[in-house]
Amino acid sequence: MTDSRIRRIARADVPAAVALVHELAAYEREPESCRLTEEQLSRALFGPDPKLFGHVATDADGAVAGVALWFLNFSTWRGEHGLYLEDLFVRPDQRGGGLGRALLTALAEECLAQGYERLEWVVLDWNEPAIGFYRSLGAVAMDDWTVNRLTGEALQALGAAAATAGRG
Repeated sequence: MTDSRIRRIARADVPAAVALVHELAAYEREPESCRLTEEQLSRALFGPDPKLFGHVATDADGAVAGVALWFLNFSTWRGEHGLYLEDLFVRPDQRGGGLGRALLTALAEECLAQGYERLEWVVLDWNEPAIGFYRSLGAVAMDDWTVNRLTGEALQALGAAAATAGRG
């Protein structure tokens, strides 16, 4: 990585990363929806077979000021893996100093080094500052695609229906 403020997340960074994810949830107007714990994040990042990866950005004092959490996806059309950015957040008092750009640059470097074809993420449609920032980097909004999600009762119902149908 070319920016000394950016590094791979370490176990010692987990408390700060969890706090930043909760801060992101509050910024996105859903603090009650964020249930991430230090134990969960530590297990996801540093368990025996991690599926989640991360980078942190540090401020002038070396404190964690930003986080990028990501995992691999796969494009069947391209036949290659990509990197999916789940969360990107820089503390408001640290914005404007290039930490967000440096985090995304590190992820782009990761893609290039590993041969990943895409770097993708979603952004809330009301988050104009983030949308403008992403566009300034050359990101293209995928307006023709709609994110879908099953969770909670709907996920339970579908999973239970599949299990019941398989017994018939």
